[in-house]
Amino acid sequence: MGETFAQKLLALKSGKKSVDVSEIVTVRPDHLLTHDNTAAIISKIGDELGTYGVADTDIPVIVIDHVVPASNEKTATNHKKIREFVSKFGVKHFYDAGEGICHQVLIAEGHALPGSLIVGSDSHTCTYGAVGAFATGIDRTEAASILLTGQTWLKVPQSMKIELTGRLAGAASAKDLILTIIGDISASGANYLSVEFHGDTASLSMEDRMTIANMGVEMGAKNAVFPVDDVTEEFFEQAGVGKTWKSVWADEDASYIRTLSYDLDKIVPTIAKPHSVDNCVPVTELVGLKVDQCFIGTCTNGRLGDLRTAAAILKGRKVHKDTRLLILPASREIMLEALKEGILQTLIESGGIVLPPGCGPCLGAHQGALAPGEKCLSTANRNFKGRMGCVDAEIYLASPATVAASAIEGSVVDPGKVVDR
Repeated sequence: MGETFAQKLLALKSGKKSVDVSEIVTVRPDHLLTHDNTAAIISKIGDELGTYGVADTDIPVIVIDHVVPASNEKTATNHKKIREFVSKFGVKHFYDAGEGICHQVLIAEGHALPGSLIVGSDSHTCTYGAVGAFATGIDRTEAASILLTGQTWLKVPQSMKIELTGRLAGAASAKDLILTIIGDISASGANYLSVEFHGDTASLSMEDRMTIANMGVEMGAKNAVFPVDDVTEEFFEQAGVGKTWKSVWADEDASYIRTLSYDLDKIVPTIAKPHSVDNCVPVTELVGLKVDQCFIGTCTNGRLGDLRTAAAILKGRKVHKDTRLLILPASREIMLEALKEGILQTLIESGGIVLPPGCGPCLGAHQGALAPGEKCLSTANRNFKGRMGCVDAEIYLASPATVAASAIEGSVVDPGKVVDR
């Protein structure tokens, strides 16, 4: 019997010839991601750090991104603690406030590579499966132990196979695809599974793959991964990252706990209604629903292609007078490119409010908080009650095209209808 991606990669990283599903393995991750929560993590092990130091200063990648710029004295103090830690212990990979959202930065800077093992104290670490990495979230205590020891343990997960055919058409996007999948299998449908995407994946760009892998955790997945192909190699070539990796992929006769198939041609614009990501319906079922705020950004949909899509729809049009439109590029690099292409000018002229690269509005930590009774249409990955700072507000998740088109009307519309006008 063949082996899955998870079995092959975790065997490689644990120094074994092969591993079985449910086996516990000790691994040395290629990188450990932490962000603003680094301050809390190092506070757990202050005495141990003083005695032993950081096991390997090449493993940590620290990105200040959740509350940027600092919103109050407490946040500023935490940021200061992180900078002091980085300086004292010589951490090699540090990105200060303004560089971008951690998940965008890790891939863009070449820290997440095909065949690598990345763990992070953030649930959306699974984003790096887009480039063929085994990437998964861990808690802060585990992150602290890796700083001290350079290793951790993982249970080899069972795997799910999702077979894709055709290509996305019309106004449908990768966001609509992953919302459709989550809506079908539920928010717990892939609990502790490694989800592999097979079939016609070549039609999906790297940005598409990042959006899909990012939301793997929203169906409970331990890991969500795409095969390494020409799209992957071209992405890293354009990013100036040399080919130093050895990719890993599943055997053709690997065993899966479940196999699903999706025809990309049949995917339609989709929305996740409050207060669960799996509460999904076609956009057409909610047309006319008034929204107070529209938000395009986050680690799910704050990339250049997302901003291009929004600008193409909003060009020459205005955001509805009763609706706010927030725009948040995922990184400084993306913001600069959007500036050069005139994308930001188009979005600002339409009435959009451009925010600094970061995570704040998505989790209700900084900027863009909602008031009681308000509705927000967002390209983020979560719509839990209270997620954007108010337990009495409602969050609807959709694609950049749907959000941009709806911002014009002040209510939910089918993006295809606006584009065709």
